[in-house]
Amino acid sequence: MRMPVALEEVSTEAIPGSADRYRPRVSEADAAPRGGLSSPMHVCHVSWLLSPRGGGIPPVVFALAAHQRRRLASVNVLGVEDGGRGPIDPEAPSLRLHRALGPSALGWPPGMVLDLLSRQPDVVHLHGLFTGVSLAARMWKQWASGTLVVAPHGMLEPWALARSAWKKRLFLHLAERANLERARCIHALCSEEAHSIRALGLRTPIAVVPNGVDLDRVRGERDVRACSALFPHTRGRRLLLFLGRIHPKKGLLNLVRAFAAVQRELAGGDEWLLLVAGPDQIGHAAQVRALATAEGVSDQVDMVGPVLGEKKRALLAAADAFALPSYSEGFSMAVLEALAWRIPALVTRSCNFDVAQFGAGVVCDATLESITESLRSLLCATRAERRAMGDAGRRRVEAFYRWDHIAGQLESVYAWASRQGDRPRCVQEFLA
Repeated sequence: MRMPVALEEVSTEAIPGSADRYRPRVSEADAAPRGGLSSPMHVCHVSWLLSPRGGGIPPVVFALAAHQRRRLASVNVLGVEDGGRGPIDPEAPSLRLHRALGPSALGWPPGMVLDLLSRQPDVVHLHGLFTGVSLAARMWKQWASGTLVVAPHGMLEPWALARSAWKKRLFLHLAERANLERARCIHALCSEEAHSIRALGLRTPIAVVPNGVDLDRVRGERDVRACSALFPHTRGRRLLLFLGRIHPKKGLLNLVRAFAAVQRELAGGDEWLLLVAGPDQIGHAAQVRALATAEGVSDQVDMVGPVLGEKKRALLAAADAFALPSYSEGFSMAVLEALAWRIPALVTRSCNFDVAQFGAGVVCDATLESITESLRSLLCATRAERRAMGDAGRRRVEAFYRWDHIAGQLESVYAWASRQGDRPRCVQEFLA
C-alpha cells in the first residue's frame, strides 16, 4: 500500500496545478438533485460515539438521517457504545449501537461489520476518521458491492493531523488511506477542507456539501426567560456563549485571556458572562477554570457542562454573542446554530466560515492578539449593531443551510455515486 506524505509536511498552501485540475469552491446555492433515483435507495450512516462525547458529529448524523428518511427507502444509523452513556437522540428510529473490542477509540466493532453485511445498504456514509469504525467500513467494503462515502469532518486538516500523529499514522496504514482511496466520493464540508484533502495526494472525487440547520426547531428570537430559570446566575448578565467540546483545539485558553483583557478595559464589564457549554475532554476544563482564576475572572466565566434539548435552546435564545476561537474546524455546527438563532459570532479563520463577509460577526486569526481585538469590537458594539449582525446571520442560514436542502444535495451525490444519476455540481473530480 502506498503510504501518505509525512503528516508534518502536509500543507494547504499552493497545490501544484490545482488551479487547472481541481476547483473545489462551489456555489452555496448548488441546485437540488438533478437526477432522480432509478430504484429505492438504502443508506447506512456509520460513526464512532453518538453520545455528547462524540462532539459535533452526532448532531449532524442524526439531523441528516432524519431528513433523508423523508426521501429515501431506508436510512439507518450505526455507532459504538459509550460505556453506558446514551446517544444524544436515543429516540431516533433505526439506531443501533455496537460494542467495540479493545480501547474505546482504538477498538473495533465486529458486530457493526456483520450488521452492515446483513443490511446490504446501497450506500455507507462514514462520518469521522481514526477510530475502529473505519476498520469496520473497510471490511464491509472488501466483502460488499455497495458504495462508500467518507466524511472526514475536518480530521484531515493539518492542525488535526499533527495531534496524536502516531495513532493517525497507524490508522492511515490500517484502514483510512484505503477507505479514502477506494471510496466513490469524499464528503467535504467546505472548499477549504476539500483543498486540505487534495494536499494529501488523494484523487478521489470530492463532494462539497456543508452541514445544515433544522429551522423548525429554532425560534430565532431572543428570549432570556428560560435561561434565567434554568441558569439563575445568568440573570441580568449579557452572555458570551461558547458551545462545543472543552478541548485544546477549540482555543478556549486564548478566549479566556482575551475575555479577561477586554473586561479590564470595560467600565462595568462585569455585566458580561462568558458561558462555556460542552463536554470536557482530556481534562481540559480544569485548565480553563485555573486560567480564569489566574486572570481574575472566575466569577465571570461559568462552565455548565454538556447541554442538550431545552437547556441548549435556552442558552442559544438568551445569548448576546457567540465565540469559537478554534485552531482547526471542518465546518462547525455550533456556528451555524448561533447564526440561526440570530447571535452575532466571533470565529477564527480556521473555522472556515467567513461570517464577516455577510455581516454576521467578526473573523480573526487564532492568536491572542487578534482574538482580543475582535472580541473587543464585538462586545463594545451597540445592541442595535449586534442585532443587525444576528439578523444577517439568520438570513444566510435560511438561504443556504437548511437541512432539507442539504439532504437533497447529498441524495444527488448518492445517486451519482451509485451510478443512478448524473454528477451533481457539488462533486468535483480530480483531473490528471
